[in-house]
Parts: sequence; C-alpha cells; structure tokens
Amino acid sequence: MIASLTGVVTALGPTAAVLDVGGVGFKLLCPPTTAASLRLGERATLLTHLAVRQDDLTLYGFARPDDREAFLLVQTAAGVGPKLALSILAVMDAPALARAVAASDLAALVKIPGVGKKVAERLVVELRDKVAALAAPAVDQVDDDGAARRSDEERRRGQVVAGLTGLGYAAKEAERAVAAAADQADQAEQMGQAGPADRSVAAYMRAALKQLAR
Repeated sequence: MIASLTGVVTALGPTAAVLDVGGVGFKLLCPPTTAASLRLGERATLLTHLAVRQDDLTLYGFARPDDREAFLLVQTAAGVGPKLALSILAVMDAPALARAVAASDLAALVKIPGVGKKVAERLVVELRDKVAALAAPAVDQVDDDGAARRSDEERRRGQVVAGLTGLGYAAKEAERAVAAAADQADQAEQMGQAGPADRSVAAYMRAALKQLAR
C-alpha cells in the first residue's frame, strides 16, 4: 500500500493535484482543504490511500492525518464509498464531522451532497462510538465562541486564497473573489435563506471560482 508521496506539485485543482515523484506524475484526488494547502512548483508530502475497484485504481491524498482517518472511517458505514467520503470531507473537516455524528446532527449531515436522510442516519448509528479520536478541538479554539468562529472563518478564507494563488490567480484577485463569496454568504443569511450559509472551504472555493469566471 502507498502510505504517502513526496514530490513537486505540477498540477493543481480545487479537488485534485499531481505530484511528480522521481519523474512519475501521480494524480491524487483530495479534499479542498488539502488542495488549498499546496503550491504549484513546490515540494509537498501527502498522506495517501489507494482505492482498488476492479480495474480502477484511484489515489486519494490528504495533508492531515485526521482527514485520512475520517475518509477511511466513513467508508465503514453501509453505502459510503470513496467518492461520497471525499464529498463529505469537502464540506466538513474531520473534527466537524466527528461533532456532527456525536451530536446526531442530521440537519448538518444532509447538507452534504449525496448524503440523504438514510445515509446520515447510518453515519450516526454506525460511527457514533468511533469518532471520538477525530473530535480534537481546533488549534485556534478559545473560550470565547464568537472569537473562535471569527478565527475559524479567517482560516478558511485564507486557505481558499492560498488555493487560488496556487492555481495561478494573483493574490489581490483571489482576495477580492473570496471577499465577494463571503459577502454573498452574509447576504443569504440576512435574507433568511434556509438557515446559516455554507461557509466551508469547498463552498468558498466554488463561489470564488464563479466570481473569477465572470
């Protein structure tokens, strides 16, 4: 099994990267948070998982051990494969997923593309006793909940800006696109559209790319 790869990033997208390892290019599918941490032309090390499906071999890459653990863990639930597992991590990082499962927060889980009520219920029932190790508090967590949310928001927006610059966009251009995406989320919440806006790295990345495509 390929446990990790170290090489130069030669191609980068919102959910995929190519690492040149000794002249061989390995394509890895990865969560947006991982893609946002990479830079074109720079060396990087990614933890990996090789999924084998009949005649198909797919490599998945992760910048953080807990995200790989979460990726593997959710697949122990009935009906969850690698594609859906990656979709889950595109919306929730490992600690957020652990909190949602532990709290039986079906409303949060069904917001993930591909996760309906039945899958959300299976995640809660089958993983509730297994997610404790993933629920470590974030490094920037503080007693003041408001300050913690602001810090987490800044971290996510920074990751998206870094990811966009890694894709070749100018820093100022990326910052403006992410700021516009955040403004859209603010406006949606103010208008009361279906509760809190999706402010995940993946959501910000999608919205920012739409801004840049205009």
